[in-house]
Amino acid sequence: MSKKNNFVFIVLSIVAWIIFVGLCIEAGGLIVNFIFSLTKPEFVQNLYQKLDLSEMYKLSKGAFFSMYSFILVISILKAFLFYIVIILISKLDLAKPFNSFVSEKITQISYFTLSIGLLSYIARETARNLQHRGYEIDQLNQFWVDSQAFILMAAIVYVIATIFKRGLEIQNENDLTV
Repeated sequence: MSKKNNFVFIVLSIVAWIIFVGLCIEAGGLIVNFIFSLTKPEFVQNLYQKLDLSEMYKLSKGAFFSMYSFILVISILKAFLFYIVIILISKLDLAKPFNSFVSEKITQISYFTLSIGLLSYIARETARNLQHRGYEIDQLNQFWVDSQAFILMAAIVYVIATIFKRGLEIQNENDLTV
């Protein structure tokens, strides 16, 4: 591997770790916010992102729990997605990139990305439905504005995973031939 490729992978690894830590902090902050929303709602204004859904809780506990469930699941899935990316980057061997581990991880990345995109889209539509019923949802839109980007990214990553699977098959055939 050349020094340039090695440098790029070191930088990618550092960036992936930074994003992963940021997403873990976000998910943890949202979990703490959720717990305080249920136990001591007066402290929510002082917490992470000041996500105050107390009015929604008063109007409908079902709407409150469904919206918070979407927020928490999406944020946890994003953190786990970057955990898989970190594992992939750390175990990737550029001398022999077509192996079953890399193919499996890229496929997992595509599935998690699609899950995040679909859940974000469903959450956005659910929030829109709640808005038509008079709920204030403006502060929630930040959590699923990128649903279409995640769905498109999932399709692209799935194509890459399919190419890697085919490359693995060709590499195995070549190894058997030689």
